[in-house]
Order: sequence, then structure tokens, then C-alpha cells
Amino acid sequence: MAQTLDELSLLAFDSAPMGLVLTEDRVIRTCNDTFCEMVGYDKKALLGQSFRMLYQSDGEFRQIRNIGLAHLKDSGCYTDERLVRHRDGRQIWCRFRAVTLTPDDPLARTILSFAHIPEQMPDTALTKRERQVVGFLSQGLTSKEIARRLSLSPRTIEDYRTNLRKKFGARNTTELLAQLVRLEA
Repeated sequence: MAQTLDELSLLAFDSAPMGLVLTEDRVIRTCNDTFCEMVGYDKKALLGQSFRMLYQSDGEFRQIRNIGLAHLKDSGCYTDERLVRHRDGRQIWCRFRAVTLTPDDPLARTILSFAHIPEQMPDTALTKRERQVVGFLSQGLTSKEIARRLSLSPRTIEDYRTNLRKKFGARNTTELLAQLVRLEA
């Protein structure tokens, strides 16, 4: 049976091996089946909803926007690894990519992809602040830069880094990040 190009495009979108989402001003306009499975919601429950529902707090939701927005304005795309909240409350570690379709207003219309990294989420739970610190470390920020963003002292960030390394038995930050994503250092 021959299918039209539109039917094939929809099939490719819905069957893609990663979660795909089209947002307008951070509101989910459409998403594929893989994304729905990843976050544990039916498509009907996601459409028209703010992405806020997939983050632990308003602060985390704003922080993520601010980090990504600067990159979207500069280059039109953004990539990182982040935690996204599943419907049941657990955290899912994902490789995230965003591309804006509206460079003058980067969040007006954005295509997002989420690749679940199932073996990469550590068994040990991270606190909200530890997740923030790990997120910034994975972006290559220094303790001073992280401290400025979180309105903390650089020494406090160093303490978080030290405690995280001890918690995961890592000798340095590179090894810590590698363990958090279960990559070989």
C-alpha cells in the first residue's frame, strides 16, 4: 500500500527512537509517542501543557529556560544533558537538544529532542541542589560561575563537588560526570 509523503512524515515522527516535541512559548503543541512513553503521559495529557509539569520546581523550570535561551539566541540551537520528571515522580536522565524555528523570538516555536539514557541515571538520588550543580558542571562551568548563577559562594560549590565525588567514589569531576552517565572516564 503506497503512503503519501505526509503519512510517511507522520510515521517517522511518531516512530522516531527519541522523544520529539514541538513547543510554542514552552507549551507542548505536539509530541511523538516515544516522548509520551518516556515521561509516562498520554499525548492528550501533554498537549497544551506547559513544560513546567516536567520539572521539579518553578525555579528549575526558569533556570533551564535562562540557560538554553542564551544559546538559542546566539546560535539557534542548544544541547545538554538534564533530568526530566516522569509522571510517577522519578527523574529521567536525557540527552536534550533544541532548535528554534523563530530566531527573533527563540522560544516562540522550538523543536526539542529527548534521548533517554536509561543506564545512565545513578542509583543514588541527587538532591535538587546537587542536580543543579551537576547540570552546570556538565556544561563545563567553573565553581565560581556556578556560584554566581546559584547565588552561593564558590566554597559552597566546592563543597558540593567534593561531596558528590565522595558519594559516587569519583577521584575528580570528569570521573564524577562519567559515572553519572555511566561512561568510561
